[in-house]
Amino acid sequence: MCDEIRELGFDTIEASHGLSLSLMPGLMAAVDEKRIRVAGVHNFCPAPIDVQGDAPDAYRFTSHRPEERERAMRLSMETLMVAARLEARYVVLHLGEVELFLGHECTRTLQRMVRHGYGATREYARLKGEYVRKRMKLAPLYYERARTALYKLAERARELNLVLGVEGRSHFEQVPGEPEMPRLLAEFADNPHVRYWHDFGHIQRKHNLQLLNHEQYLDGLKPYLFGAHVNDVQWPQRDHRAPFQGGDVDFDRLLPRYFTQAMPLSWELSSSVKKEDILIAKTRWDELHHSLPLK
Repeated sequence: MCDEIRELGFDTIEASHGLSLSLMPGLMAAVDEKRIRVAGVHNFCPAPIDVQGDAPDAYRFTSHRPEERERAMRLSMETLMVAARLEARYVVLHLGEVELFLGHECTRTLQRMVRHGYGATREYARLKGEYVRKRMKLAPLYYERARTALYKLAERARELNLVLGVEGRSHFEQVPGEPEMPRLLAEFADNPHVRYWHDFGHIQRKHNLQLLNHEQYLDGLKPYLFGAHVNDVQWPQRDHRAPFQGGDVDFDRLLPRYFTQAMPLSWELSSSVKKEDILIAKTRWDELHHSLPLK
């Protein structure tokens, strides 16, 4: 796996939440042998052995069930230890969600309407407003659970000299939402071990649903920005595409305005993306990346 990644022109990886326990010895050996570097780790890593497939949200800090919240915390603490063993700089976190409906039904409904051309209608605006009001009413309980978990994890991250990257999420129901993220990170403004982790695809999806403006959102979080997942979006919500392949994200505008060469920028791509598209995108990416400020 690491050799294939190197053949694509990358010498550093992010160990993701889909990494199985069986792959960990090989990855550790590759790191020890200097065949690959690990910039960061995405919670939960390795994937929980009791969960089928790739499921970073299988256990949530915001769950109504105390045992699930405890399980999420234990797995996260283990992930921090894995990150330290792999000599990583950061750990990307999902903090949970507001349980409006099962299966992210609010987001799915808005996506269907936009996909079928109803995004500019009065009915879309009415329904979106209804969802926003309901979320505002329910969110404080879930936000507080996420906040409490982050304080516990931040203490352990300090001990291990890691940065916790609180990720901007793709679904309306998830925490922190648009008004919550700046408020949460402002609490940790003086703590260098908690920062904002941008995901170009996630935030572009919300931009496409008119839940936020991508550039304005980054403006508000610029003081806390640490790094990002790089992926593009095919209208309106198919993310994890290679950049510069006709997607919606304006990398040429956003990268120079908010990012530097020193920031970790991890490509997070679907397995369906072709090798040829990655190689083409990387050539253009390298040119743009070299033009960014050093720090």
